[in-house]
Amino acid sequence: MRRSAYLFAVTILGAAACGPSMSGGDDDGDDDGTDIDAGQHTGGDGGGGEEVTGECRKMDLIFVVDDSGSMGEEQTNLGTNFPMFANLLNSYTISTGEMLDYRAAVTTTGVTASGVQTLPPPFSMSIPFNQSGMDGRFRTVSGMTRPWLERTDPNMAQTFAQAAAVGTSGPGLEMQLRAMELAIQPGTNPGFLRDDALLGIVILTDEDDCSFRQASGINISSLEGCVGTPGIPAAADFLMPLDQVKGERGRWAAAVIAGQTACTSSFGDAVEGVRLKQFQQASPQNVVFGDICAGNLQGALMQALDSFQAACENFPPIGFVPAD
Repeated sequence: MRRSAYLFAVTILGAAACGPSMSGGDDDGDDDGTDIDAGQHTGGDGGGGEEVTGECRKMDLIFVVDDSGSMGEEQTNLGTNFPMFANLLNSYTISTGEMLDYRAAVTTTGVTASGVQTLPPPFSMSIPFNQSGMDGRFRTVSGMTRPWLERTDPNMAQTFAQAAAVGTSGPGLEMQLRAMELAIQPGTNPGFLRDDALLGIVILTDEDDCSFRQASGINISSLEGCVGTPGIPAAADFLMPLDQVKGERGRWAAAVIAGQTACTSSFGDAVEGVRLKQFQQASPQNVVFGDICAGNLQGALMQALDSFQAACENFPPIGFVPAD
C-alpha cells in the first residue's frame, strides 16, 4: 500500500517518481444440481447426531486480479500458469468417476470510490480522489459467450489467459476484499453462483487490502497502508458475506496470493499484505496464503487447487443443518 498510495499521490500532484485424481472420463454436462448427495458419507458422533459431509461435483471459481500499475508481470505469469491449472481441473474426477463441472471468472481489485487522501510531510496537504473500477463485475474478452468460462468451452485455458490480462490502469487504492464481496452478489453477476457448487476465490495482488464499503467520504491519512484507518471494516468482516451467499462456511474456500512480507522478486516489489493475512488468519481452515514473492505463481496456484479439492471432498450436502 505504501507504494501504490505514494504513486497515487504523486500522480495527482503531477510529479514523476496432493493433487486431483486424473481420469479420461467425459463430462456429462449435468447442471441441474439434483445429484448433490452422491458420494455422501457419514462418520463420528456429532453430539447426538451424525456428522455429515458430501462431495461437490461443481466448482465456481472467481479470480480477483490486481489491475494497478505494477501488476503486468504477475498477470502474464497467471496467464502462463493457468493452462496447467485448467488441465488439472479438466482431469479432476470425484469418487463416482464423474468429471468436475467448473466455471471460472475474472474480476479486478478496482472499486468505485471517492474521498480525500491526507498526505503527511513533506506533502502536508489533502487531495481529493475519485476512482472507478469494475466493482466485482466479471471481465469478458473475445471468444466468451457469457461473463465466465466453463470446462466445455473451446480454448478455455487460452481465453482465460486473455481475461486474466486485466491491464495496469486500474485504481491505485486496491479493494481486494470488497471486490470479492461485490463479485459474489447475485445482482452483480447473475446466474454464476450455483447452490451445489463449491465457491473458490483466488486473490492475486502485490498490495495490501484497503476495502471500504462506503463509496464516498473515504479519508486515507497514511502512506503506510489502511490497517486501522477510521471507517474501514475489519478484514475478518469479509468472511460473513461468503458464509451468507453459500449458506455454510464449508461450501467455500479462498486462496490469497500476496506479499507475506515486503519483498522484491522477479515480479518487482510487493508490500506486506497485512490485512490480507488477517483475513486468512480469521479462518485458516478456509483460506490459504501463497507468497507472491516466490516469483512464479505455479506453487501458489497448486496450493489453491489443493485447498479447493480438500473443501470439495468435504462439501456439506445441500439441506444439511449442523447439530447445535
